[in-house]
Amino acid sequence: MVFKPRNIESRQDWRDEDNIKLYTITALDAPVDQGPYLARLAEVKRQKAVNWPNTPAFVIFHEGATYRYLVLAWWGNDNELFTSVSVHEGDGWVEDPAKYSFCLWDLEVFWFERNAYVDLVYCDAPDLDAYRDCRLAPAV
Repeated sequence: MVFKPRNIESRQDWRDEDNIKLYTITALDAPVDQGPYLARLAEVKRQKAVNWPNTPAFVIFHEGATYRYLVLAWWGNDNELFTSVSVHEGDGWVEDPAKYSFCLWDLEVFWFERNAYVDLVYCDAPDLDAYRDCRLAPAV
């Protein structure tokens, strides 16, 4: 297999009820249907002991060539990025870190989010709202 860029999208109004930033990545020539991902995101968040409304976080809904991936990432302990990766295997969603992780297409979002976090939250004047408004610009 050879690397080919994938379409990465995000918009200011793409947030869940706790203001987690949403991104989509797709290997297909169609927009990502966020519905199945939003239901899984709510379930994953319920399983984690995180104060989501006050936590800098982002999620990637990745429509891969063979599977759907939901990559939830949140900042904690000042400068650590925690992740949860769920994969839809046909019968349902699975979170198995021994089997699945985020992939190289997701790393573009991770790098952007790392820099946004450093500039806007892990600084002298933290601004969570500014972090939530800051988005990776689509490739031209």
